[in-house]
Amino acid sequence: MRLLTSYFLLLTCALLLAGCSPRETNVESGNRTGTLHLGIGHELPTLDPHLATGTSEQRVLSALFEGLVGQDPVDLHPVPGVAAHWDVSADGLNYTFHLNPAARWSNGDPVTAGDFTASIRRVLTPAFGAPNAALLHILQGAQAYHLGHSDDFAQVGAKAVDDRTLTLTLAHPAPYFLSLLSHPAWYPVHHASIAQHGSPTDRTNRWATPGRLIGNGPFNLASWKPDQRIVVEKNPAYWDAATVTLNAIHFYPIDSLDAEERAFRSGQLHLTEALPPGRIDAYRRDQPGLLRIDPYLGTYFLRVNTTRPFLNQREVRLALSQAIDREAIVGSILRGGQLPADSFTPSGTSGYLPPSGPTFAPEVARKHLAAAGYPEGQGAPQVELLYNTSETHRQIAEAIQAMWSKHLGLQVRLTNQELAATLQARATGDYELLRSVWIGDYADPATFLELFAQGSTNNFTGWQNADYDRLVFRAARTTNPAERLALFREAETLLLGDAPVIPIYHYTHVFLKHPSVKGWHPTLLDHHPYKHVRLEPTGNL
Repeated sequence: MRLLTSYFLLLTCALLLAGCSPRETNVESGNRTGTLHLGIGHELPTLDPHLATGTSEQRVLSALFEGLVGQDPVDLHPVPGVAAHWDVSADGLNYTFHLNPAARWSNGDPVTAGDFTASIRRVLTPAFGAPNAALLHILQGAQAYHLGHSDDFAQVGAKAVDDRTLTLTLAHPAPYFLSLLSHPAWYPVHHASIAQHGSPTDRTNRWATPGRLIGNGPFNLASWKPDQRIVVEKNPAYWDAATVTLNAIHFYPIDSLDAEERAFRSGQLHLTEALPPGRIDAYRRDQPGLLRIDPYLGTYFLRVNTTRPFLNQREVRLALSQAIDREAIVGSILRGGQLPADSFTPSGTSGYLPPSGPTFAPEVARKHLAAAGYPEGQGAPQVELLYNTSETHRQIAEAIQAMWSKHLGLQVRLTNQELAATLQARATGDYELLRSVWIGDYADPATFLELFAQGSTNNFTGWQNADYDRLVFRAARTTNPAERLALFREAETLLLGDAPVIPIYHYTHVFLKHPSVKGWHPTLLDHHPYKHVRLEPTGNL
């Protein structure tokens, strides 16, 4: 009886101990089950790759779709994707892609050359309003079709020779073209399934949702709970499924940097999207193995609505630019290795050396404002600076507000809105000054400077300059590398001199990474092909 009683006592103690033991964290269970948990910054407005505009969307879409080419996980050089291999003509204008016969949509349908031509046509359809359609203008005849100057898609340089052969003909040689094909605007979509829910060119079509979305990437969309979590699961139909070691990825939209950092600290995330600047020094000192500061091809800047009174004066815009102490913003607020920006294009982008634009010079700034008719800010209207929700954006906006007040005598109203609202304001021009960011789509100055040329769908400043357009046009069609970069430099000199944009700093990517995450390499575009990412269980933080 004593032995039996002792057994029940031991069993009771074991059950009590099990009940009191801490619950398994996301990281612990993820390492065990092959599930990656990562923050993506904010809620996504869409999972339609042809309507997506942000880096957060790219993080999820690259799991669900694959273009003609993929990216090497270490340096992002082009590798086979849907296309097993390709041929390029001697003049650099004709690309022939030979599709992998094993490439399949997640429902088992083969991925064909016709899927790509239909998707290219969708992006270029004027009524569809694809925000990144200009990225396809590199194709012969694409710009004319997109702008409605031609309604004959047969004139666009995209032809399906047969189901497995696609030819793309460029309007001019582009050394970055293969890298450009990894952008979501070039992803194919499954038109037959989209058509079941409405017209493929209807922006309100709700096809890109769980249970409806047919993709061709390494993962399938399993669930999407807005403002909570997006879950993708390994796609067994993916042609390279054998390479994929993750079984699932959970993406978390967390607007608050502080909340995201706490989630990481409590074991709920393997990776954060960012890190509060105020926490960087503590991680540097106490847990340097968790802190990552990677190079990142991007610029933080202010868009100026040049169609608005007061801001439509060049002297005013130059005054605003030269009254900002970028060194103070980078050193006192950010503290993550960012570089003060006196150019829009980051220095060294494929060998490019940009010109120097306006720098912090308060006396010169006051002279510009006086020349515009507002000495010491007298008679100047109040201006509004709009930014989307973020502790860091708020701190930077408040610093700029104080600088403009101190050095120019200007009254500045700060307005904070959710990201969707600021994007709408940007698209409609319903703003005066707008916090903005541009992350390079590929490693070339063209990705920054074509932004403000005629035909761009991402300008939003109202600024146009015929000389600038001619220089960018010539640069795109110049095969001599040195001459090409010189033309871009001349164009950027005009841009900085007119100041429709005010560069603040060039990015680094500051984030936290759990030691169990492997294959997450520092890349200039911050792209990380998930099929090369793996989890290796490790000890606690």
